Amino acid sequence: MTRSSRYSAPLAAALCLTVALAGCQRLGYGSRSAPLPATPTAPVASQSLEPLQPMSPTLGPDGQPIQGAPLDGSQTNVAAVDPSAGTAPSGPPAGAREIGRSDMLGGWSIASGADNCKLFMTLTTWSGGYRANSRGCASPQMQTISAWDLQGKQVLLKDASGATVAELYATGAENFSGRTTSGAPIQVYR
Repeated sequence: MTRSSRYSAPLAAALCLTVALAGCQRLGYGSRSAPLPATPTAPVASQSLEPLQPMSPTLGPDGQPIQGAPLDGSQTNVAAVDPSAGTAPSGPPAGAREIGRSDMLGGWSIASGADNCKLFMTLTTWSGGYRANSRGCASPQMQTISAWDLQGKQVLLKDASGATVAELYATGAENFSGRTTSGAPIQVYR
């Protein structure tokens, strides 16, 4: 008996056994889990965002809208920025709250000047911070929002080049107020 024939018989038997066992599983004789039931879902294209609803401005004692007041009628502490100085405020306003990055995630509404639009923030890294985008904004400045960053209690909204578009501070659980770099008041809220 040669050396190759001594190994070929057990090898052939192992190969036949493997093929036979594979056939049993394929025909349903082996143990297999039952398939999960299908879950119906609506296509993404069939879902739409709700249209933005106009909000009435906060009126002053003279009956005129207060410039820079939040549109929902709530009172806020707005971070003071002197647009002529060209620099950010030296620190957070007295009422600014502590926040974390995960507090910023998801969809928000923006109110700044005539703009009432949407803002979406994620934790995907991006120029100068994390990915953000605005939708439905009329002003070119709000349309450029591409990123956000958290520096202490301050939230910075940035454009694609990493330049600051607006500086915000938390004034409520889900309410941020501040100024754009052009000096316009801005409020981000849910």
